[in-house]
Amino acid sequence: MNTTATGVGADHAPAADSTVHPFRVDIPQERLDDLDARLAATRWPAELPGVGWSRGVPVGYLKELAEYWRTGYDWRAREAELNRYPHFRTGIDGQTIHFLHIRSERPDATPLLLLHGWPGTFADFLDVVGPLTDPAGHGGDAADAFHLVVPSLPGFGFSTPLAGPGADAAAMARTMTVLMERLGYERYGVHGYDTGSWVAPAVGRHAPDRVIGVHVNGMITFPVGAEGEFDDLGDADRRRWFAMENFNDGYLQCNAKRPQTVAYGLTDSPVGQLAWMVEKFKELTHPEEGLPEDSIDRDRMLTEVSLYWLTGTAASAAQIYYEEISAASWDTGDGTGESGESGDNDGSDGSGGWGLRGTVPTAVLLSAHDVTVRPWAERDHHIVRWTELDRGGHFLSLEEPDLLTDDIRAFFRSSRAHA
Repeated sequence: MNTTATGVGADHAPAADSTVHPFRVDIPQERLDDLDARLAATRWPAELPGVGWSRGVPVGYLKELAEYWRTGYDWRAREAELNRYPHFRTGIDGQTIHFLHIRSERPDATPLLLLHGWPGTFADFLDVVGPLTDPAGHGGDAADAFHLVVPSLPGFGFSTPLAGPGADAAAMARTMTVLMERLGYERYGVHGYDTGSWVAPAVGRHAPDRVIGVHVNGMITFPVGAEGEFDDLGDADRRRWFAMENFNDGYLQCNAKRPQTVAYGLTDSPVGQLAWMVEKFKELTHPEEGLPEDSIDRDRMLTEVSLYWLTGTAASAAQIYYEEISAASWDTGDGTGESGESGDNDGSDGSGGWGLRGTVPTAVLLSAHDVTVRPWAERDHHIVRWTELDRGGHFLSLEEPDLLTDDIRAFFRSSRAHA
């Protein structure tokens, strides 16, 4: 069986195969040549003078970054960096799942599932692999070691093609629990951010007897229309809700309502894909007024963009927004859907689901950018640890990996003691 990635969707065979197969990232040269040609032939739009970033990504900035992507960025070097870690693929309920599986040298290390977000990939976590699997070698306590499982979420990267509609957070969570069981892990922790912060609590709800703790940053919380839910919000929570209400959510609306339509431009134009993602790296990093590469290494950022482009996953990666926002809009609140069938809403969208509050101990780590409203988070989750940082943005594993590592270690040290 061919276990080498070949671009869009890679090899589809694992979808029907529950065996865990070794996998290697190896993008065909013709796909890289195509990227080079498309970047060189970009048709650039005009822009109004003097508007800076206020109306989108400036042409001058993007031209320079696109040229660096074409002539300065070395995908083969980054590909070799990715392949330093053990990759695998397997099929779960018809869905191909790609993942890293990095075992610590300590046999008693805690298994930990790391879940990325959008616009992220499994590569978000490269800077925390060493400190989490080998804490003693990175200035920590050897007892805080983890075995890491770092999947590409369904529809992202090499976990493609998406098997079909319905891949919401609850469905992804079920897939992740099967993956951990298949790898032989009876008890484990989960960390997630952004999309991963929807899926991670859902893993805990789906397998509360297996999950020792859920750790998130970038958790999304919403009001649910309950009487008095704004009355006791403190100043910090009111500022977070104001920031959430006034955030530029154009990308979210496009992903949530017309993911297929917007994907044509992103799949046909690498500069379109680059602009779509770089705007989020600009708006969601800290400080926002800086350039994205002030917070995230430029090559690492381009690796993230390249993984979307080279796998052609703009459409499939956006489907989670449709599933969680548009497809879920018919939920009636009584545990049934439009068809009258029993639902499986686990509240991972921050709404509290159908009154189902998570029971697994949960830690929330807030960066300086995050807008999680604490009372609403505590309404939906069993929060036992709450940490607020004065720096760092949405992409903590890329921006402040040491802060993320420290908080994960501290939380699961306590979780292990009470497991």
